[in-house]
Amino acid sequence: MVKGFRDFILRGNVVDLAVGVAIGAAFTAVVTGLVKDFITPLIAAIFTQPDFSSLVFMINGSKFMYGDFINALIAFLIDATAIYFFVVLPVNKLLARFKGPAPEPAPTKVCPFCKMPDLAADATRCPHCTATLS
Repeated sequence: MVKGFRDFILRGNVVDLAVGVAIGAAFTAVVTGLVKDFITPLIAAIFTQPDFSSLVFMINGSKFMYGDFINALIAFLIDATAIYFFVVLPVNKLLARFKGPAPEPAPTKVCPFCKMPDLAADATRCPHCTATLS
């Protein structure tokens, strides 16, 4: 029983997942700091109101705090934008640099009888019409 648990814990995908969660938590703190300390004050300088939580309306005594929703929506959009421009784009460019050019597709030919496309170049018989290919 202990051996099975040890094998489960030491399996590559469990360790990779744990590392990913830890790095994700640390990165969340970085993005939150970027948004809170740099981007939100910039919005406050432009729009003169960085916090919309005081915006409410009432219907039949029920209080609708739509300002909190606006705050959450703005925070989400800023977080998504920061992650895209500061993480996704640089990582994609870095990976593209290491991948190199895409491999050329395998050569194909067309059946001269039924015009079936994308037959393997070394095919001797058409799978559609069963004609012998040269």
